[in-house]
Amino acid sequence: MKILITGITGLFGSYLAKEFSKHGEIHGLIRASSSKRLTEDFDFPVIWHEGDLSDLDFLDEILGEINLVIHAAGLVSFDEKDEKRLYQTNVKGTTNLVNAMLLAGVKNLIHVSSVSAIGRSAELKEVDENFKWTDSPQNTAYANSKYYGELEAWRGEQEGLKLMVVNPSILLGKVSDDRSSTDIYHYVLEKNKYYPIGSINYIDVRDAANQTFQLYEKEAWGERFILNKESISYREFFQTMGMVFGKPGPTKAINSWLLGTVVFLNAALRKLGLSKSPLNKKTAKLAQQSIFFNNNKTTRLLKYKYRELTETFHWAK
Repeated sequence: MKILITGITGLFGSYLAKEFSKHGEIHGLIRASSSKRLTEDFDFPVIWHEGDLSDLDFLDEILGEINLVIHAAGLVSFDEKDEKRLYQTNVKGTTNLVNAMLLAGVKNLIHVSSVSAIGRSAELKEVDENFKWTDSPQNTAYANSKYYGELEAWRGEQEGLKLMVVNPSILLGKVSDDRSSTDIYHYVLEKNKYYPIGSINYIDVRDAANQTFQLYEKEAWGERFILNKESISYREFFQTMGMVFGKPGPTKAINSWLLGTVVFLNAALRKLGLSKSPLNKKTAKLAQQSIFFNNNKTTRLLKYKYRELTETFHWAK
């Protein structure tokens, strides 16, 4: 079996490659500018294809003998200035891949979306896979791009693809992985004093990759699945991280009048290259809210036991 993974050089893509290498020959799509650093510890070969999702001729060429595509490529940014890039990568890239698969006759697609694509509501504290997306000022440009990208994947299913969609929450990898989702560690490593009053949804990247593989083994086509361990307060999350990392966790809650000051300071430090904290105006407001992306569908189907948060942090550091 031949498996093509887009985004294989990214955090989730690299762990998905490790899981699916048990099942077949791994092919990786890589851009000329991409680093292979996260794939250097692979104990299996990767057949590399250098090109871009914007090149339809390239996609047609490499899809010829592929049996399964795992679409994990995407841009993660919460900077509203990146809206056009987010659309081009997360929406247009998915459109091109789906069209190329249909033309090449490759039927099986696992599409990596995000819980951001499910959306949220100020009134609801818990949402699941059946929650209906609504346009809202709460949705970031990233969330919009993942939602419309996912729609393209579902359009592909209507036109003949066998599709499975996974919606991971914040993926916790190693600090040394140095990817956008691991920037959250720097909030404690940089000794920030304030914590948002809302909750965080997260999952160990190893659990997320293993769940995706198990869902594939169960042939759960035509479904979407939230990949999420739990929702806990940022206070508990950061204090647990601080305890494991040997750093003082934040001790002061960010109230409404402090919010602007904290965001401004983080933005200034990022511009100076002194901070990797992901906090900005919109993400800070979202972090003040409490919501749970319900994982019951995935957990019950797989009877899954998640890694404990302290275990993840010890591994991550």
